[in-house]
Amino acid sequence: MIYSQACSYAIRGLTYLAAVRPEGYILIDELCEASGLPRHFVAKIFQDLVKKDLLISAKGRGGGFALARPADQVRLCDIVNAIDGESPVKQCIVGMAVCDDATACPQHDYWKKIREEITAFLETTTLADMSRDLKRKYEQLGDEMPQPQSPSKPLPRQSPTSEGG
Repeated sequence: MIYSQACSYAIRGLTYLAAVRPEGYILIDELCEASGLPRHFVAKIFQDLVKKDLLISAKGRGGGFALARPADQVRLCDIVNAIDGESPVKQCIVGMAVCDDATACPQHDYWKKIREEITAFLETTTLADMSRDLKRKYEQLGDEMPQPQSPSKPLPRQSPTSEGG
């Protein structure tokens, strides 16, 4: 596995959130039930993502967790870096402390190509892309994506205003 289980859960949870409530809050219980993720673990992960400014949280009716910025502005590499630190993809595949073009491990040339493709994917793929693909997959399967039933407060995002206004 290239990423930690926590990182995988974060990507899955944020993808579902972006698909069903891109502009609102969702309760952790609803998110976990609909996405099949473990509640206790995801709650801890989401609290960390609040601290890393990828999510915001609100208590009370209509609260829960929401994206801190629009889904098209959150790249997968932002999530990986928030959970796992610098991407494990950049590490040597066989675990050598120094592995680069000058001091290459036996798998360096093979892994370098794969690493470049994975890195490009993580840097160019957003939560908006992931949520679109998730919705498309549900449609292909003939299933309806589970929708949250709880109400949502409006997000506190700043809306564009005209100057001098």
